[in-house]
Amino acid sequence: MPRLTFHTAGESHGKALTALLEGVPAGLELDAQRDVDPQLKRRQGGYGRGRRMQIESDQVEVLSGVRLGETLGSPISMLIRNRDWENWTTAMAHEAPDADVNPKALRPHYLPRPGHADLVGALKYDRRDVRDVLERASARETAARVACGAVARRLLDALGVSIGSHVVSIGSVTAEPSALPYDLNAAADASPVRCLDGDAAERMMGEIDDAAERGDTVGGVFEVVATGVPVGLGSYVSWDRRLDGRLAGALMSIQAVKGVELGIGFEGAGRRGSGVHDPIVRDDAQRRAGGMGRTSNRAGGLEGGVTTGQPLVVRGAMKPISTLRSRLPSVDLRDGSPGDAAVERSDVCAVPAAGVVGEAMVALVLADAILEKFGGDSMVEVRRNLESFVAHLAERGFGER
Repeated sequence: MPRLTFHTAGESHGKALTALLEGVPAGLELDAQRDVDPQLKRRQGGYGRGRRMQIESDQVEVLSGVRLGETLGSPISMLIRNRDWENWTTAMAHEAPDADVNPKALRPHYLPRPGHADLVGALKYDRRDVRDVLERASARETAARVACGAVARRLLDALGVSIGSHVVSIGSVTAEPSALPYDLNAAADASPVRCLDGDAAERMMGEIDDAAERGDTVGGVFEVVATGVPVGLGSYVSWDRRLDGRLAGALMSIQAVKGVELGIGFEGAGRRGSGVHDPIVRDDAQRRAGGMGRTSNRAGGLEGGVTTGQPLVVRGAMKPISTLRSRLPSVDLRDGSPGDAAVERSDVCAVPAAGVVGEAMVALVLADAILEKFGGDSMVEVRRNLESFVAHLAERGFGER
C-alpha cells in the first residue's frame, strides 16, 4: 500500500483546482511561495502555449497540514484558483440553469475531438454535451499534480535527491546535448522549449511555428532525471512493487503521454546484451550505491524494478494535442450527423510543460518509494533511517554472512 497518496479535483474552467496529499512526514520545512508557486510557474511556460497561460497566474493556497512553516504529518490540502472562472460563471455554474438562459451561454459542445477523451467520456458517463467530459479531462488538472509534486520534491531535496527535466525532441527535431549540466533545470528553463541543444531548440521553435500556421499541433519527448537516489528503492518480489512499473504508470497517466521508456528503453531491444547492460565496478565514492559503480547507465538507474544508485532516467513521449484549428471530421452527438470536431482554446505544443509535470510525477513516486523503504512519521526519523542504511552499505563488506 502506498505511503504517499494524492488526489486532485476541479474542472478546467471551474472555480478552482484542489489537491489532497497524504503521507508527508511531520517536520518538513515547507513554504508555498518558495517551494510550490515556482513549480506552478514553470508548468505554465514554454514556446507554443496558448492564450490560457496569459490569463492564469497560478498560485497555491495551503488549507491544511502545515503550521508555522512545517508539515504536521496530517493531510495537506491545497487550492489553486482559476482566474478565468469569472468568464465561465454561467457555463460552469453548479446550479441548474434558469429556463430563460440563452443555450449558447452554457457553451455546449456536441462534436467530440479525435484523440481526446470527449467521445469515450460521453459514452461512458452517458452525456450528450462533451463539456461535461472535457472540463475534467483537460490537462489543466496537472497544475494540482505539480503542486503535490512540489511538496514531494521538497521532501526529496531534504534527503539529498534532486529532480530535473529537459526536452529531447519536438516533432521531427531531436536534440543532441553534449552532457547534462549539474543544475539541469536552470539550464533547461533558460530555453523557450527547455532544450539543452541551442541549434535544435531553434529548429523546434520553427516546427511549432509551422504547425501553428497550418492549424495543427506537434508533440515530442521529454526526459526526467533524478540524482542522489539510493540503491534499494522498489522491489522485484511482487509486480506492483516494481519501481519501473510504478514510474511508467505515473508518467502514462499524464494527459497525451503515449509512451514511456527507462534508460535507453526501446533502443535496447535492437542491441545485443553486451551493448545494453551496465558493467559493475568498485567505486567507494558511490556511498548510496553501496560502493558500486557502473561504467554506463543504459538501464536508467533501475534493475529488476529496484534502483541501482545511479541517476534515474525516464522519458515520456507526448502525442500532439488533440484540439486542432484545422478541424478533423467528427459526429454530432445530438443527431448523428457528420461535422467537424469542436475547437477549444488550446496549445500548439506543450512538451516543455509536460516535462515539468513529469518531474512532479517522478517526485511523487520516488518520495513514496523512499517512505516505503525507510518509513518514519517525522523527517528526523526518515533521515535517520536513510543515513543508517547508507552507513550499513559501507560496513557490510564482501565477506560471507
